[in-house]
Amino acid sequence: MSKVSVALDLVMVLVFVAIGRAAHSHGLTVVGLASTAWPFLAALAAGRLALAVGRRDGTTLSSGLVVWISTVAFGMAFRVIAGQGTAVAFVFVALGFLGLTMLGWRVVVLGIRHGRVPGRSAEGRRSVT
Repeated sequence: MSKVSVALDLVMVLVFVAIGRAAHSHGLTVVGLASTAWPFLAALAAGRLALAVGRRDGTTLSSGLVVWISTVAFGMAFRVIAGQGTAVAFVFVALGFLGLTMLGWRVVVLGIRHGRVPGRSAEGRRSVT
């Protein structure tokens, strides 16, 4: 699942960047996306490298925490170095969106591995809450 977990994290970062650029009417050009994405992609690589050095499975929630926090913290640092903005609200949006998505897909995988999907009982019926 290693390549798949890397790809899923990569997709989450790219979706975050695309939504942000679209929401702020910056356009979805390849150059624009690359300019906004590179700090987060470099930070994602750093987080994934930390997992590789520690020989950790990239699909666990604890690994997701490492990747998520690395991606946001280093991504913001790289944005500062590059002269891009890091408004407090942006940091919180990045923490929220990337946390939800990077940890979210791992929760789904965890549920599948244990024979259940969130929102379903062990027998496969919808849980009533």
